[in-house]
Amino acid sequence: MMEWWPLTDLEIDALRLSLLVSGWSVLGSLPFGIFFAWLLARVEFPGKSLLDGVLHLPLVLPPVVVGYVLLVTLGRKGVIGGWLWQTFGISVVFSWKGAAIASAVIAFPLLVRAIRLSLEGVDRGLEAAARTLGAHPVRVFFTITLPLVLPGVVTGVILAFARSLSEFGATITFVSSIPGETRTLPLALYSVTQVPGGDQAALRLCIISVVVAFAALLASEILSRRVQARLKG
Repeated sequence: MMEWWPLTDLEIDALRLSLLVSGWSVLGSLPFGIFFAWLLARVEFPGKSLLDGVLHLPLVLPPVVVGYVLLVTLGRKGVIGGWLWQTFGISVVFSWKGAAIASAVIAFPLLVRAIRLSLEGVDRGLEAAARTLGAHPVRVFFTITLPLVLPGVVTGVILAFARSLSEFGATITFVSSIPGETRTLPLALYSVTQVPGGDQAALRLCIISVVVAFAALLASEILSRRVQARLKG
């Protein structure tokens, strides 16, 4: 019979890194997600369809392609990464920060889409009424629009977090699989499957991944219902 406690060092490191990477990927991309969701939902401009397609491209591209693009862009010899390294000594490749960037790019379309759908369901008459009373558009957004789309924001955040937890292809291509630094749960699972006799370790990591992902989705449902109930109340 399989014993589940205590967790092994491999499992603890992988779980810790997964939560760290997923948390920072969502936290870092949330302001951009809200901005682009608002831009696509409320503003008409030339090239809007093109921007929409670019933002959703990670959904249809193989994750390895995304990882390779990040590598040639943000790597130490990349267009942006090379400049950051030579000018400031900053490098994100082969680090958990790079893993967070890769996860953020992959999960970004889910975040934007959830918030955009919520924005499109807001009664714009409420915003117009606030503006006619002299409220600045920025104040209208933060006091009326944002609270109304909060359920969509929560849903987008949890979905992006859950997607980040499962990210594999872009991460291993961009930052490799380094124990204690970039080896998240999916990468750890892949690593143990390459070792003879690693079936039990792989099963444990698989179950841990399912539990964490399911908990994230369950939290999304609970938080969304509570936010909606509070708004209605």
